[in-house]
Formats: sequence, structure tokens, C-alpha cells
Amino acid sequence: MTVLQMLKPHAGLRVLITGGASGIGLVMARAFIDAGARVHVCDSSAEAIDALTRAEAQTECNAITSTLADVSDDAAVERVFADVRKELGGLDVLVNNAGIAGPTGDIETLDVKEWQQTIDVNLNAQFYFARRAVPLLRDAHGGGTIIALSSVAGRLGYAFRTPYAATKWAVVGMIKSLAIELGPSNIRVNAIQPGIVKGPRIERVIAARAKQLKLSYEEMEQQYLAKVSLRRMTTPEEIAATALFLCSPAGSGISGQAISVCGNVEVL
Repeated sequence: MTVLQMLKPHAGLRVLITGGASGIGLVMARAFIDAGARVHVCDSSAEAIDALTRAEAQTECNAITSTLADVSDDAAVERVFADVRKELGGLDVLVNNAGIAGPTGDIETLDVKEWQQTIDVNLNAQFYFARRAVPLLRDAHGGGTIIALSSVAGRLGYAFRTPYAATKWAVVGMIKSLAIELGPSNIRVNAIQPGIVKGPRIERVIAARAKQLKLSYEEMEQQYLAKVSLRRMTTPEEIAATALFLCSPAGSGISGQAISVCGNVEVL
């Protein structure tokens, strides 16, 4: 196998992506399909699932199957895996992508329910999916892969976004521990840490922070970009390309790593 051949994931990979009906998750799903994988996604948005289902019905292969599910509900996660076994017959790759931005505010004013919701979606869900995926990944030919979406907030402090940062640091601890635990089973576990990614989510975050500081959206956006060495946002396609690399033969020696794809965010 040449080096160029090593950069492409094996055809036929069976992939589950949480939060995969929109945003970064959907871009990753399409990228895996283009690489010859079979993909199942779950998402908590009925609107996003319906839009994906309609789009897939218009394609020849109808390659992306889906489940409507709240990832923070353990019973719903069990239903997702029932669908995975039905649609894919097994699993080679789990991408734990689902997450929420959480609240923006001072620690003394944060709502307890919003704190708990952030932990439930961003951290507990990663556990619910990983514990069910591992038996399937152990049975995968050639070993399996878990990719968890963390954030640059999982390597930097993030004032006024404490719930989000806390969960993203926890994800890194989880993948480093699982990499040690699952390595003997030839299961590789890594995290991707996006920075400021183009899309509706960061627009909402910037708008909320701008409102808090009584700035215009444009002023707040420039403050965010000034903290990035490349002075630009990262694209969802760059995140997807990293996920494909980690699932390719070229990435077969990488495990236990938190890889920032962020243009080098210097501070938050």
C-alpha cells in the first residue's frame, strides 16, 4: 500500500455519528459516504432528521440512515443501537459528535438546570454511546475507532462558558483513559478539538456574548478572530477531513490524542 493509498479509509466502514443530521455531523456523514462508508446518524432534531430523510430519498443509494433520539436519554441510545445493528449489521467507527453550547454567564448566575443539561448532552451521552459501541467495535474486522468531539475549550480556560469548557476537558480525560483501556483490543480512541467553526452555532455564541458585553455582533466576531493565529474560522470540512484521516490506515498509529483543528486558538 502506498502512502497516498493509506490516506483513504477502507471502503465499507460502518459508521455511527451522533448529532449527525446537521452541522459538522452532517458534513462528516457526507464525507464518510464519499469515502465509501455506510453511515447511520442520530439527532435530537426532528426537523433535521426529516430534512435528511427527504434529501436521502432523492439520492440513488440512500446511504445515510437515521434515528431520532435524545442522546442524553440512555433508553433512546439503546434504540439507536438497535437501528445500527439493523441497518449496518455492526460497527467500525463511532463519532461522538453531539453537543450543545450551554449557557453563557457568570458562575454565580448560571442556572443549575442548564449546567446539568450541558453535562448530560456533552459528557454523559459520550459514555452512553461508548459503552454500547465497544462490544461492536471489538468484533470489527481490523479493530475499531472512536472519535470524540471535544473543543479548544477542552485545552484552554473559557470564562463565562464554564459548563461547556468543563465537559470538553472531561471528554479529553475520557478518550485518554479509553485509549489505554481499549488499545489491547485494537480500538483507537481520539478526540478532535475544533476551534471557531463556521456555522449557526458559533453565530449564536458570538451573539450571546456580544449582548452580554453590549457590543455589536461584528465587533464581537473580530475579538474572537483576533485570538486565532490564522485569523479565520475553521470549516466543518476541515473537521471532517481530520475524522477521515483518523479512520484511515495513515491514522492507524494514532490513539489517545486530542487533536486541535482550530487555526491555533491562542486564548478564549
